[in-house]
Order: sequence, then C-alpha cells, then structure tokens
Amino acid sequence: MTSTVASTALLTDHYELTMLQAALAAGTAHRRSVFELFPRRLPEGRRYGVVAGVGRALDAIEAFRFDDEVLAVLEDVVDAPTREWLASYRFSGDVWGYAEGETYFPGSPLVVVESTFAEAVLLETVLLSIYNHDSAIASAASRMTMVSCERPCLEMGSRRTHEEAAVAAARAAYVAGFAGTSNLAARQRYGVPTSGTSAHSFTLLHDTEADAFRAQVDSLGAGTTLLVDTYDIAEAVRLAVEVAGTDLGAVRLDSGDLAVHAHQVRDQLDSLGATSTRIIVTSDLDEHAIAALAAAPVDGYGVGTQLVTGSGHPTSGFVYKLVAREGDGGAMVPVAKKSADKASYGGRKYALRRRDAAGVAEAEVVGTGQVPADDGNHFDRLDRLRASDRELLVPLVRDGEVVGREPLEEARERHARSRDELPVAAQQMSRGEPVIPTIRLG
Repeated sequence: MTSTVASTALLTDHYELTMLQAALAAGTAHRRSVFELFPRRLPEGRRYGVVAGVGRALDAIEAFRFDDEVLAVLEDVVDAPTREWLASYRFSGDVWGYAEGETYFPGSPLVVVESTFAEAVLLETVLLSIYNHDSAIASAASRMTMVSCERPCLEMGSRRTHEEAAVAAARAAYVAGFAGTSNLAARQRYGVPTSGTSAHSFTLLHDTEADAFRAQVDSLGAGTTLLVDTYDIAEAVRLAVEVAGTDLGAVRLDSGDLAVHAHQVRDQLDSLGATSTRIIVTSDLDEHAIAALAAAPVDGYGVGTQLVTGSGHPTSGFVYKLVAREGDGGAMVPVAKKSADKASYGGRKYALRRRDAAGVAEAEVVGTGQVPADDGNHFDRLDRLRASDRELLVPLVRDGEVVGREPLEEARERHARSRDELPVAAQQMSRGEPVIPTIRLG
C-alpha cells in the first residue's frame, strides 16, 4: 500500500545543496558516481540487524521534487543557477539494495545508488533518516518476536515518540513480526492491522469497575479485552467473568510482577470456567522481559516505549558514502575515506549470504565489482560463487523508475525466512558479536 506524500526535498541537510552548487560550478556535478549506504558495525552487543524502511525510501525518492514552494525556501541557500537546475530535478539513476525484512551485518551494502554525483548526493540525508530509524525499530522488534514463543506482539508506542516516527515504527515492527499496532495512521497508510480496547481512564470514569466492564462489553462484545489492574486484580477478574461470561476474550495486566500475576490470574480464570480467556501483558516490556515471561501463562504482549526507541539503540549507525566516481576517459574509479576509525572501502559492492549445505548462514560475503562466476571449483574457492550462496542486492529503482515496491506482507515473510536461516546463536539475548562474520573480497 502506498500513500500520497508532499515533497521530500527539504528533508535534507544544508550542505547537500552547497556541495551541489560548488560541483555544478566546477563542472564535476554530472560525473557518474556510486554511493553506498551501509553499517560499519552493529549496535553494541547485537548479533544481527534488520533492514526496514525500503518502501518508505522508495516513496521518498519519488516525491523528491523542488516545486516553487520548496525553491522559495532556498533563495538564500543556493544561487540562481543551482535553483534552476533543482527545478527540473528528477532522480534518473539506478538503486539496488537489500530487500525489506532482510537481516544484515557489518559492512552490508544495504543501498547502492548509481547516478550522477548531483542526483545521488541529494538523497543522502533522507535515505539515512528513513533507514536508520526504521531498521533500528525492526531490529528491536525482531528480537522481541523471536523470544515471544510465537505469542503475538502488539506495537503500542505511539505516545512515546514523535507522531510521524510512531507511524514508521508501527510499520517497521510489523515487518519484523509484530501482529499489529494501536496506531491508526499506520493502518491507513500501510495496511498494518490495528487493535485496542480501553485504558485505566475508562475504568476511572465510571462509578464502579463493574459499570466500566459492562459498558465495554455491551459496546464491543464479550470477546473484548478488559483491563483488570486498576484497583484489585483478583476482584477485577471475578467481575470481568461475571459481566462478560466465560467467553470473555482476554484480560490485560499492566503493572506489578507480571509473571506472578499471570499465574494467579490464569488459575482464577480456569477456576471460574473461563479457560479460553487469554492473558495479555503490557508495562515497559523489552525483549529481555518478554524472554523472562516465556514460562508464564501469557498469551500476548503489548510493547511501547522500548520498541519505538530501538530498545536501547534508537539508530542503526548507517552511513552514506561515495565509493566510486567517473575518472579520466570515463572509467569508474574506486574512492574511499581513509580516516582511522571511519574508513570505508572503495568500489561498487556485491553481497552474498553464504550458507552451508543445510541452508544455515555461515558468512556475509561482501566483494567489489561483479559477483564472481562459478568456475567449477565453487566449493573449494572462497572467492567463487557457491551453489548455496544467496545474492542479497535486488533492483529497487531502474532509470529513475521504482521497480522494487512490494506489499508489506512480502517483507514480513522475507524477514521470517531470513531470520530462520541464521545460526541458533542469533536467538541469544546476551550481548555478543555478530552471529556470522563479514568476509570482504576484492
């Protein structure tokens, strides 16, 4: 599902345009160039990352236009010739990238932008903004759904972040396996399923807890979820079953020792005959809290603050660097930053997921140039394509036209497959190194 958006051209940094102006004046702006967006490393302690925001990035590229309103903002930023060039800006190059939902590792070339310097440099900030945020959320969400024992997770963090970040977070969490969101804008724009019932204020509004439960059940039916920790949990559970009957859909716990309360509530529900009533828990959950509840009789999780802040890592640390540009005679020349702690690798990259005969990932293979051909010795030569290797870069934009847009469900299914092929150590919540190494070739 796509959405109509306003121009994204000003979702950028001032220096993108001053570089453009200087390059236009110097005659270098139209040199063919290759930029890559990649992580130098994973967030500390994480064993893998998850790519998200691809669909939003494609929307942003399409909407990157300098209309009269946008150009008026730039009168004191760049000169008239630059504004004239911007007025006709349309990205006309190619973009390759990891498909949405794919897992990634240090050095993975998540986005490869091939165009002129002028066209490609302007996309730096907006691409980094989208990928850094959405991938951070999806990476946290993936860890949560991985340890949830297939119990559904619901995203409910809208009130804990910027209103637009909330929509993007709901989308990213859905890619990484969340069952839905409380955010209605995410439903409208991206088709993410939504759900929700009531907060403590609804209970406090009524004269008695029974009145609140009765009003909710009368309106939403016995299959609703009743919040039972406003006052006394045991009394609330008794009232909930009395009002809704044994077909009550679920009760929600939002405070206290959730594991202890869940066991007590399960026993009470069963004793009252409400054996099919589910128990949903919320309250500042993260992947560690969810993992700790694995043995508790919990049927689902509502996750807010920790999810929309990346569970301690609110950004992915991606960078966007020029790795090749046109040289004398038209040949492409590798270029790279040589800073000691921020070095990059020159040349246009390819990427493979190296897997063993059982399909379990062994390494992220990142090389320069073309994917090596099979010379008949592919099982013995590291620098040759193996039969079980999986190519990771897919076309996203060709000659300026988006070709990589897909339904969100496909990204969601891809993530499940990609995560399933990782070694079992990926499931560990303790801090550690990336679960597979990155091998650089070329």
